[in-house]
Amino acid sequence: MSDNPASPLLGDNDRNEDTQTKSQNGKNDGTTINGSSNRRPNTKSKYSDESTPLLSREPDREDDDEVAREEDPANTDFVPVPSLHGDSIKKGKTRWRTPTIIAIVTLTLFLIAILAFGFALPTIVRDYAEQAAVFEPRDLSIVSITSSGVKARVKGDFVLDASRVGKKPVRDLGRFSTWVGRAVKATPSNVHVYLPERDGAILGTAQLPPVVVSIQNGDVTHLDITTDVEPGEFDDLRQIAKDWIDGRLSELRVTGKADIALKSGIFSLGTQTVSKDLLFKGSSIPTMPQYNLTKLNIHEANFPDGDKGIAVDASAIVFNDYPLTFTVPPMAFEIQVPGCMPESAIVVANATTDEIQVNAKEDISVTAQGLVRNLPDNLVAICPDSMKSPLDNLLKQYMNGDKTTFFVRGSETPVDGTPAWIVELLREVTVPLSMTGHSFKNLIRNFTMSDVHFSLPNPIAEPGSPQASPRISADIKVVANLPEEMNFPVDVPRVRSMADVFYKGDKLGELDLHQWQDSTSERIPPHGDSPPGIVIRTNVEDAPLNITDSNVFQDLVSAMLFGREKVMLTVEAKVDIETSSALGKFVVRDIPAKGKVPVKPLSGQGFKNFAPKIGSLQLLDTTPSTVLLAVLVNITNPTNYSATVPFADIQILVNGTMVGNASTEAIEIDPGFNKNIPVKAKWDPPGLGGEKGATVGKDFISQYISGYNTTLTLRTHNGTIPSIPVLGYALSNLTVNLPTPRLKPPKNPNRPDDDPENDRPRFIDDATMHLVSSTATFTLLSPLHHETLYITSLNATALYNHTEPVGKIFYDLPIAVPPGAITTPRLPVDWSLGSVGYDAIKQALGGTLKLDAKATVSVQVGQWVQEVWFVGRGIGAHVTI
Repeated sequence: MSDNPASPLLGDNDRNEDTQTKSQNGKNDGTTINGSSNRRPNTKSKYSDESTPLLSREPDREDDDEVAREEDPANTDFVPVPSLHGDSIKKGKTRWRTPTIIAIVTLTLFLIAILAFGFALPTIVRDYAEQAAVFEPRDLSIVSITSSGVKARVKGDFVLDASRVGKKPVRDLGRFSTWVGRAVKATPSNVHVYLPERDGAILGTAQLPPVVVSIQNGDVTHLDITTDVEPGEFDDLRQIAKDWIDGRLSELRVTGKADIALKSGIFSLGTQTVSKDLLFKGSSIPTMPQYNLTKLNIHEANFPDGDKGIAVDASAIVFNDYPLTFTVPPMAFEIQVPGCMPESAIVVANATTDEIQVNAKEDISVTAQGLVRNLPDNLVAICPDSMKSPLDNLLKQYMNGDKTTFFVRGSETPVDGTPAWIVELLREVTVPLSMTGHSFKNLIRNFTMSDVHFSLPNPIAEPGSPQASPRISADIKVVANLPEEMNFPVDVPRVRSMADVFYKGDKLGELDLHQWQDSTSERIPPHGDSPPGIVIRTNVEDAPLNITDSNVFQDLVSAMLFGREKVMLTVEAKVDIETSSALGKFVVRDIPAKGKVPVKPLSGQGFKNFAPKIGSLQLLDTTPSTVLLAVLVNITNPTNYSATVPFADIQILVNGTMVGNASTEAIEIDPGFNKNIPVKAKWDPPGLGGEKGATVGKDFISQYISGYNTTLTLRTHNGTIPSIPVLGYALSNLTVNLPTPRLKPPKNPNRPDDDPENDRPRFIDDATMHLVSSTATFTLLSPLHHETLYITSLNATALYNHTEPVGKIFYDLPIAVPPGAITTPRLPVDWSLGSVGYDAIKQALGGTLKLDAKATVSVQVGQWVQEVWFVGRGIGAHVTI
């Protein structure tokens, strides 16, 4: 309750004059009215301002104004006024509450009735009273909320200002009549305020105490009235509230009516019936007040029965734009959220408010507490013709940072101290409130993958099945931010998602994690500038990766094979999480997640870092021009990633010419050393490269057996991964040059175990020259571990000091070279007699010397026959008789 005489309803002049004219207030018990009157001899005061609206229309324009009021919405007779002073009305800023309307209308009716019907010239005096009367409210307050309504208090100043009357005869007769009467008293009465355009619905009833006012021109009566106001029919009041909430209340006409008994001095003036209309429209109808949420704390709560739930503590600031002071008792509400259908709101919580102190034109602090025991089934159930539940839609709005709407409705279970009539009035009134959510664009703080395992598609898998796509297995760790308001424990036992994978901003493919994955979670407290968060760990097994852009994938593979810096992949996902908290288990869908995944390259040297070595080689099949081999390969995987390869095929090239292909099936490649990886290789230079291929193939084998450093080129193609054509296309231009793996030679039994020459790859290990018989024998080391190689013809020349001929060997009988080290039969030698080379042989008799050899050799393995050339350097030759 406010007793402030300097109410904002008064202008500056009013407040100054009021300090000079003091009220003589006595005790007020709600059934009496205190007033005092000060004579103001100068009637050319603020009340003589012609712009100031009167209580009624001017007498000389009475008929015309009826039409004007309907045409001009700004007409002052149709604007609600807390003051009868015109300046306040023109500003149009004042808002009204029902008790205020009833109190002001009631007091205005009293004053007009006292003047208009208390004299012998009723018509003239009525016109004079309606035009000259000015009532300026100084303070409006609700003293208390009672069991049947409210006790309202109105303070204000009443004065008759004759200068406001337009017609001189009316002004003169009015001043004379009021001079004679001096003061008028009204006995206690009831005023009914109703809505004429809503079938006469009763808005409320006020009980007025007796009141005495001075009616002489310029006298100011200070009024302090306390009245009991009771609400009308609740159904009518609820309908008005619903129309206002829904935005359908464009205007509201209010009529006050009362039967008032008047008395002046010892003379009774009889009982008069008075009424007054007010029209509220446009800016005079209040809007939903803006509020600022200053506190929101969501925490776990323990119920008396031992169950747990979630409690919400909230505080908000609302500005009171009305000249009204009162105290709101504690109240109970239901909190509702939208359901599947617009009309099907779901009750999710019960809330209570503390006692609220409302002061005129000041901020209001509102505190509320809510309790959620569990989540209703219809909140988490999937809506018909939809893939989402009402909870999903609510959380989506909140996490997108959009306005989230919920509804507040009066509870049918009141708290102590709430009058029954308030409970009855509010139990069917639903008020929508909006709260701006938190944008979760930066929800993911960190995203890492470890123990990554890549699986290539199964070549016999059904197209479109998960096995027909590359698959990824990994341990995933996600650190996500949590809202600071969320202060209750929550676990995440399962997660799933569909993720888009990007490389350099371009979409590479889609990672299918739609199957639920078990997970563990751990809450982490805030630290520094980092908000509270939650760590979620899960293990992904064989998640399909659907390649959608082969060009982007090709760029990625090239960067991984030949780049020197980490390759950064971006993962954008919509994540579903199953949460477990005091509310039970429920699924939160479509949480936006984004993270970076670093991929380690192969140190910029392609497959060289794999360091392939041939462990063994076995002949599977031959034709006159082809050889099919089974090879066991040892490689070192320098990355932290493992891979499963169901099937892969690559082309083998020498100097850009295709000479063969290699394939593998069902292999596992782990980080580090990998032993005995099975590979099938087919050697077919003429079939794949034509005549050029045959020549290139001959030279390659010749160089290889001669110990030259040779290089093989591996090239992927469209059929490298048959079950994923797009992957094969992405790899189609990928070529990798590798040093040709060396076959480990068998040990020469003539050499000691610690001889460093044992590991040197060579075909001819040593030779023995027999001078007398002109023959030579050779120790040959077969590169084959299981098959016998045949030398079908030999044309060789031995050289000393690289250029000096020693002798020649022509031999066209087959020589069998089984696996291991063998010594050939004696081969005839045609010495170069008289040459420097021959002289060197004779000088080395009984000893050794180093010789070179050049030869053209025909070899045969199975059906395959190939002529090659051979160049040997530094062959150790023993010279005997």
